[in-house]
Amino acid sequence: MSEDIRPEDENSESSAYRTLARAKVLSEALPYMRRYNGQKIVIKYGGHAMGDPELARLFAQDVVLLKQVGMNPIVVHGGGPQIGQMLKELNIQSEFVDGLRVTDQQTIDVVEMVLAGKINKEIVSNINSSGGVAVGLCGKDAHLITARKLTRTKRDPESNIEKVLDLGFVGEPVAVNPHVLDCFASTDIIPVIAPIGVDENGQTYNINADTAAGAVAKAVGARRLYMLTDVKGILDQEKQLVRDADVESINAMIADGTISGGMIPKTETCLDAVQNGVEAAVIVDGRAPHAVLLELFTERGAGTMIRG
Repeated sequence: MSEDIRPEDENSESSAYRTLARAKVLSEALPYMRRYNGQKIVIKYGGHAMGDPELARLFAQDVVLLKQVGMNPIVVHGGGPQIGQMLKELNIQSEFVDGLRVTDQQTIDVVEMVLAGKINKEIVSNINSSGGVAVGLCGKDAHLITARKLTRTKRDPESNIEKVLDLGFVGEPVAVNPHVLDCFASTDIIPVIAPIGVDENGQTYNINADTAAGAVAKAVGARRLYMLTDVKGILDQEKQLVRDADVESINAMIADGTISGGMIPKTETCLDAVQNGVEAAVIVDGRAPHAVLLELFTERGAGTMIRG
C-alpha cells in the first residue's frame, strides 16, 4: 500500500461509493470510446451553455477530453445574444424576420467582428486553457464555407400573395471544403468555426449556426452531430422527452404541431444531416453539465437522438 494512502483515509463509506461510481463510469464509457475512435464529431455550441462561464469552462474540458480519447471534435458556434448586445452598444437598429436577423452592410461588419473575432477567440482560449490545442476559423478561411444569399418568401394573410423577403446579407451554405478540416484530423488541433460564409464575389454572409453545423457535419462525414440547445430535447404532446426518433416520426411531429417554432429548423437540419451520411444527430440540453459526454459515453444517453 502506498504511504500516501492510509486505511483511516479510506474508511468513509461515501468515499468508497464515489470510487466505485467513478470506476463504473469509466467501465461504461470504454466501449463507446473504442467505437468512436478516429470519428469526427460536430458540435453546434450556443445558447445558455455558451453564456454561462462555468458551463463554458466545462464544455471546453469536454471537447479536450473527446480529442484526447481519440475522437475528432469540430465546434461550430453561434452568438446571437452577443451580436445583439454589440449592435445595441453601437446604436445600430436590427430587426428579425422569421427568427432571422435582417443584416445590412453595417450589421454584417458587426456580426463578423463579434463571431469571428471576440466569441471565436474566447472559445479557442477556453479550450487551450483546458489543455487542448484549438484554432479559430470562419468560412472565409481557405474557402471553408461558400455561401449564397438566403431567399425567403412570406404569404400576405390579406391578399394571399407571396412576397420575397429581403434579409440582406443572410446566407446559406452552398459548399463546405472538407479538406481544410480533414487536415486537422491527424493532428491534436481542434477547429472552432464561426458561421460566416463568403460567395464567389467575396461578399460576406451571416449564416445560422445550426445550418452551418449541419453543412459541416455532412461535408466531413461526421459520425455524430450535436445541437446544444436550451431545452432537454424534443418533447412529445405530454411534454415528455422523446429519446429516439426517425425521419418519419419527426415529420409527423412537425405536421401535428408537436414540434413548432424555433425547434422546426433545428430538427430539419438534423433530418438533412442524417439523410446525407451522418449516422445520428442529437438535440441535447446545453444547460446540463457534461451533456455531450453523457450522451456519447453512457447507455442511457441524453437529449433526443434522430436517425435516418
